[in-house]
Amino acid sequence: MDLLNASKISGTALAAHRTKMNVIAENLANVDTTRTKDGGPYRRKMVVFKGDDIDSFKSVIEEKQLKAQQAGIYLSPIEFGDEKKPDKGTGVRVDQIVESQEDFALVYNPSHPDADPQTGYVKMPNVDHLTEIADLLVAKRSYEASVTALSATKDMVLKALEIGK
Repeated sequence: MDLLNASKISGTALAAHRTKMNVIAENLANVDTTRTKDGGPYRRKMVVFKGDDIDSFKSVIEEKQLKAQQAGIYLSPIEFGDEKKPDKGTGVRVDQIVESQEDFALVYNPSHPDADPQTGYVKMPNVDHLTEIADLLVAKRSYEASVTALSATKDMVLKALEIGK
């Protein structure tokens, strides 16, 4: 793996984990929000990551297979061409941000403006403080690991440049 590719991988991880931390912060900020624009309480959001370039590699191979089939040519797996399969991928990205489908917590508070008039229960967001803090710690550690990897890559580049002196 070349050093520029290592920097790119670390950079994509930094961006992905920053997005995850922002979503967690939004969840924590809305832990008591009982009324949203869509109606109803706030729903917890979660980040889904996806590896970069593995899928684009697969699509290149599928495209070559399709073209060969249309031309009446059979390609064995070895004859796909000169595309080199990435060993471990070349980074990560945020694939989507999804809303949790967990049930809302019901809290008895008949004086709340959003309480059900018959029962007195209020639907509270499905955000759990402990889960969010744990997710935040994992995202923070992952972010720090990516910073460390980027710093190590930078140090290797500087050492390589010193060799040429």
